[in-house]
Amino acid sequence: MTKDEIFEKVKDIISDKLAYDRDKIKLESSFINDLKADSMDILDLVDGFDEEFNITIPEESGRTFETVGDVVDFLATVVK
Repeated sequence: MTKDEIFEKVKDIISDKLAYDRDKIKLESSFINDLKADSMDILDLVDGFDEEFNITIPEESGRTFETVGDVVDFLATVVK
């Protein structure tokens, strides 16, 4: 799976979980500053990524995600 394909799926999850306009989600979008996500929202997003990509993101890794690009980069290393 390419980074572009991962990004598209990540945007779908973020848009669904945060009720945020999919077209406004960018790789550089900050979960806290731009997408207005709190820590519970981020945990919910990580659960969504786990489910969509059939993986388990360790909690400590999930806490390091600051931007959408961070998630895409992480997923690109574990999703085939």
